[in-house]
Amino acid sequence: MKQILSIAKKEINGYFSSPMALIFVGVFLAATLFTFFWVDAFFSRGIADVRPMFRWMPLLLIFLVAALTMRQWSEEERSGTLEMLLTLPTQITQLVLGKFLGVMALVLVALALTLFLPITVSILGNLDWGPVIGGYLAAILLAAAYTAIGLFISSRTDNQIVSLILTGLLGGLFYLVGSQGVTAFVGDSLSEILRALGTGSRFESIERGVIDLRDLVYYLSLTAAFLTLNVISLDSKRWSQGEKTAAYRRGLILSAALIVLNLIALNVWLFKVSAVRLDLTEQHEYSLSPVTRDLISHLQEPLLIRGYFSEKTHPLLAPLVPTIRDTLREYQIASNGNLKVEIVDPLQDPDKEAEANQTYGIQPTPLQASDRYGASIVNAYFDILVRYGDQNEVLNFSDLIEVQPYPNGEVEVRLRNLEYDLTSAIKKVVFGFQSTDAILASLDQPASLTLYVTPDSLPDWLAEAPDTINKVAQKIADESNGKFQFEMVNVDDPNSKVTRKTLAEQFGLQPIATALFSDQSYYLHMVLQVGDQAQLLYPSGDFSEATVQTSIESALKRSTSDFLQVVGLWTPPDTPTPNAFGQQQPSLKRYTTVADRLRQEYTVRNVDLSTGQVPTDIDVLLVVAPQNMTDQERYAIDQYLMRGGSVIVAAGNYALGVDQFAGNLTVEPIDGGLREMLQSYGIDVEQSLVLDPQNEPFPVQVARNVGGMQVREIQAIDYPFFVDVRSDGMDQTSPILSGLPAVTMNFASPITVDETKNADRQVDTLLKSSAASWLRTDTNIQPDPQAYPQFGFPVEGEQQSHVLAVSVQGVFDSFFKDKEIPQAAPQEGNPAPPPTQIGTIDTSPDSARLVVIGSGEFLNDVIFELSSNLTRDRYLNSLQLTQNMVDWSVEDLDLLSIRSGGTAARVLAPMDEANQSFWEYVNYGLALAALVAIALIWRSRRQSEAPMELLPQSSPSSSGDEQKKVAGTV
Repeated sequence: MKQILSIAKKEINGYFSSPMALIFVGVFLAATLFTFFWVDAFFSRGIADVRPMFRWMPLLLIFLVAALTMRQWSEEERSGTLEMLLTLPTQITQLVLGKFLGVMALVLVALALTLFLPITVSILGNLDWGPVIGGYLAAILLAAAYTAIGLFISSRTDNQIVSLILTGLLGGLFYLVGSQGVTAFVGDSLSEILRALGTGSRFESIERGVIDLRDLVYYLSLTAAFLTLNVISLDSKRWSQGEKTAAYRRGLILSAALIVLNLIALNVWLFKVSAVRLDLTEQHEYSLSPVTRDLISHLQEPLLIRGYFSEKTHPLLAPLVPTIRDTLREYQIASNGNLKVEIVDPLQDPDKEAEANQTYGIQPTPLQASDRYGASIVNAYFDILVRYGDQNEVLNFSDLIEVQPYPNGEVEVRLRNLEYDLTSAIKKVVFGFQSTDAILASLDQPASLTLYVTPDSLPDWLAEAPDTINKVAQKIADESNGKFQFEMVNVDDPNSKVTRKTLAEQFGLQPIATALFSDQSYYLHMVLQVGDQAQLLYPSGDFSEATVQTSIESALKRSTSDFLQVVGLWTPPDTPTPNAFGQQQPSLKRYTTVADRLRQEYTVRNVDLSTGQVPTDIDVLLVVAPQNMTDQERYAIDQYLMRGGSVIVAAGNYALGVDQFAGNLTVEPIDGGLREMLQSYGIDVEQSLVLDPQNEPFPVQVARNVGGMQVREIQAIDYPFFVDVRSDGMDQTSPILSGLPAVTMNFASPITVDETKNADRQVDTLLKSSAASWLRTDTNIQPDPQAYPQFGFPVEGEQQSHVLAVSVQGVFDSFFKDKEIPQAAPQEGNPAPPPTQIGTIDTSPDSARLVVIGSGEFLNDVIFELSSNLTRDRYLNSLQLTQNMVDWSVEDLDLLSIRSGGTAARVLAPMDEANQSFWEYVNYGLALAALVAIALIWRSRRQSEAPMELLPQSSPSSSGDEQKKVAGTV
């Protein structure tokens, strides 16, 4: 080992004894910084990662290593010192390893000098260091393989230029063999083999933060194979052609061949092994979570996951198929034999294609593929079917992938969050519709339903309700095999142990007044108990057997986590509006994106609140941009909360509009919202707008003076109305904000919490603006950069942080307490409709949950479209926030944990061009300073050390001691 280190030291000194080290490292650093900041436009991407640096690393390392290895053996052979080295009492293996370590030392120095980039990114955003560590490990392994190749090539020629060219060609060949440009011309099976042979495709696996045993063995095998060939190549220079050495030559060649063949066999054997790997990402994005493992390990019936992937597909989709296959294999292993995985090509199997088309509605997707000869259309399958019993869910390529465009016109296609997508689909089919028997079978403890009633004081229209409830509940009990019990208790019975006082103390139940200001009251309360959990049931409608059955089944489903939750969604009507010329214009009240996103995990149902009631099967009520609401609709929301329900209100006081003449976006104060009702709960959404210098850009029309003429143009400028809430403005302890790096609140109003009314409730401030924000009541949202060049708007009043979202849990008092129940006005010629409410509930149980957000437009499709044009995936954070709120409201934190562990957007802090240039110059300056430091160190070493006599002159007849002395010097 001492001799190896001596040789390595000699090579390092050789590099630093000339400007060679400075030139090679300087060019490498300059190319890395240029590709990072300019080619891939780091700041334009707006993502806090260093993928642009590692994306170019395989190519840059080819040229760096080829330049460093070209002289290693070629120069020795040209100068005649190679013969002397081969006659020294030093093994050839030691010579090879010494030169290998010398080259790798300089490569490590070059890679270490790029650490300024990830450090800069970590300052500017929330950087995940797992992929960074994986990227540097992949770069070291790749450099080791290229170094072994370069040393072997250098040993076969005495010309440095030839060695440089051949090393670049061979290294480039290994890189290109697995690239998309090559695999696009072959089928899926052969392309998978080529990707396994390519150094670049293997690099991508480790660079994303996953250390796979197969990739480590591949790089180490490639390095060992070419180092072995290097040893054979050098040793062959000493061979004679006589018969006496023939056995030695054959033995050495055979040994080298066996080593190489064993390395190949090892890689072939490991090709199908996918379970041995280490996920370095911060949230373990590429590992199955405990939630997923628990879900698929407790399946009652076999689950089928079938992947439909065409052999000939788009070249950007083909590399994703092996990753999907490996992930599905992990699902299968974790299922204990209850999950079956199939991978089929429908184009090769007509029966499977017919079944996919007719039964599951899966169709081939036309994809445009371009190459050097032009563009073509490829009809390919890239779908996953999840089937459980009679339930099925299909994920197509748009559900599975995300596309990252680059400024140079190229795009990167990667899987969005495969585990989250698969687990969501599995949960949807497993927890879909089930019978009452299946619901009861899933309960750990028997369910008990008790009807507390006062039959003597019931209103006439409710007189038959107790008999109906008794009939339905008793039928369920008779068919439940002891899993469901029913009891009816007369609260006013003198012999009953249950009194009005005990009901108030135990369940918080209060009697319902028969009429406003009446001293008569009654009970008609159903309480479902499962273990120590109790739910209050209120059938809606006319108390028919169907509505009572639905109420009981919905309550049973809420008692277990094994069924799909139902989200009730209310949005303002999407009706076209006429412009100034009487033409119908598309409405700006579009909220389909959030509904589609929630459908990935829940059953989403648009609800009609005009009846004054929320359907009984709704688990959480989401009200978006409430406006022009009637008292019946407010009453429905209020009473749903009073029943212990969960309500999410995106309650901004302003709505988007359009200037009929200029065509610009405007905001208008809304009428008929929920402000007064929320105030009664102690939550006030103020009638003003929050502006924040920490914001998301927005395209607006800006007037510019050009030669005395006003020119209007579109510019993407900082827009204070789009408040950018980052981690310092979030409640990091709340699960609602789990996995969110930032979120944008558009046209948000500040929220004030009445501490007196919320003294006994749990109130969490979810989102806050920055300390430099201010309020504005003027609805003019067009910036004036000439009058206010700093922000485009005047800073009005005090600058301070403002609350933008809160969550509240506890006991609420009804807004309609001591008020008449709102009823729909009778239509002309029609009698008044019969009452549909059994009475006003004055107080909620402590399980009631309320989330209030001071913006309704942050979920508007129009805002999403504008945001996606400028900041790509930034708007997805708003959708994730909504999903998190729903998860928290229904106390379903399983998928929330998977989603937050997925590929949540890691965004950069917004900055202007001056700040971007500053950080670019900082990195260039640090790189230059590092090179200067290397030069100074080399110069000081030269001045302090005497020139090293690398190969002292000695005659061929030198004694053994002299040869040992020379070897020690080397």
